[in-house]
Amino acid sequence: MPKQRITPITTVTAVTTVALLTLAACGTESGKGSGSGAGAGSGGEVRTETALTDVRWNVDSVTVGGKKTAAPNGASVEIDSQGRASAKTGCNSIGADVTVKGDTVTVGKKQSTLIGCPKELEAFEKALSGAFSGTLKATVQDKRLTLTTADGDAIALTSEPPAPLVGTEWTVGALAQGATATSLPKGTDGKARFTFRKDGEELSMEGSLGCNSFSAPARLTEPESGAPGILTIGRVSSTRKLCPGPEMTLERQVQKVLEGKVAYELGHRGLTLTSAGGQGLSATAAAPGK
Repeated sequence: MPKQRITPITTVTAVTTVALLTLAACGTESGKGSGSGAGAGSGGEVRTETALTDVRWNVDSVTVGGKKTAAPNGASVEIDSQGRASAKTGCNSIGADVTVKGDTVTVGKKQSTLIGCPKELEAFEKALSGAFSGTLKATVQDKRLTLTTADGDAIALTSEPPAPLVGTEWTVGALAQGATATSLPKGTDGKARFTFRKDGEELSMEGSLGCNSFSAPARLTEPESGAPGILTIGRVSSTRKLCPGPEMTLERQVQKVLEGKVAYELGHRGLTLTSAGGQGLSATAAAPGK
């Protein structure tokens, strides 16, 4: 997988507009942020710093000069309580410094990867560029966030709940050896997937290794003090079908990860597993309704 080059967003026009998406989500709902000026208005409206941080926001649309532009699938933003925002658009990844004070969001320095984006994104990026600048007012109502400029342009977002480790189907999207990540063998996207199940105190995992179905007992040790959690995976039982070469290659690589004590890190809708030998994988959960 090629390495992505990071550059200040201000130097690339096409990326600048995508980057704005980052902060578009500077947004909202209950979170861990520290803030003063708490308060809830009528109709479930909330205007607090804590409501603007540590939440995953899906960008729905941008309205500039009265013209509404729908956001592409996968446009999402998160901002932490330390004032750092990150966004993924399905194309570029963006980081930015943001100041949140009450219901006011001020955009600071941004950086972005430089992957070439499809032309379909251009109209959305242009609209977002016009709406996202300077100081924005944030309004939260129920699970929705609106960021509004002084001129009345607006960015609409909706909060998305995180995926739990247990009960979620995780689809393997990349493999890793140490710090080096690689893409899946050609033609195997979506082939490897798994779900953790809990029956009383007993935990197990089941799914597809890429070709064959499998199951295994597991034990979970929750993460502490920022360290990864630990999954202790027991003996893997699987079917014995012979499959095309790429699928068998994927299967062997996934099996190397699912051995013994495996470190896990759970993101919003992402999961990484890393074995003691350094073999790893990253998996994602489908968004709600997908």
